[in-house]
Amino acid sequence: MAARLSGGENRLVSLPLSRIRVIMKSSPEVSSINQDALFLTAKATELFVQYLATYSYKHGRGKEKNALTYSDLSHTAEECETFQFLADILPKKILASKYLKMLEKEKRDGEVGEDDEEDEEEEDEEKAVDEDVGS
Repeated sequence: MAARLSGGENRLVSLPLSRIRVIMKSSPEVSSINQDALFLTAKATELFVQYLATYSYKHGRGKEKNALTYSDLSHTAEECETFQFLADILPKKILASKYLKMLEKEKRDGEVGEDDEEDEEEEDEEKAVDEDVGS
């Protein structure tokens, strides 16, 4: 197997190939997976995660605390163009109270919008009645 060195003790990849195979097979376009393709996908994924972690650590507050935090990762996803495709997967953390306030505001804005739609429908009906009366 290409993913192991002699003796099987030192692995060339750290991610479990069986899990990667399951993820790859979940795509309807994939019918079979070549062992080399599986290995290369695993290695590329590891290198990507390593690059993301290193970049986030160097450009985040992790250096100060000597730790990589979720906030570092989410900040990288938001600010760095290379990683912006991860912004939905790594959103910035917010407090539950702030989230509830946002939901309340959206609900209020939605209710106002619904009232406006009802008013517009009533105006359209009035115009239609006026036009029928006028003809």
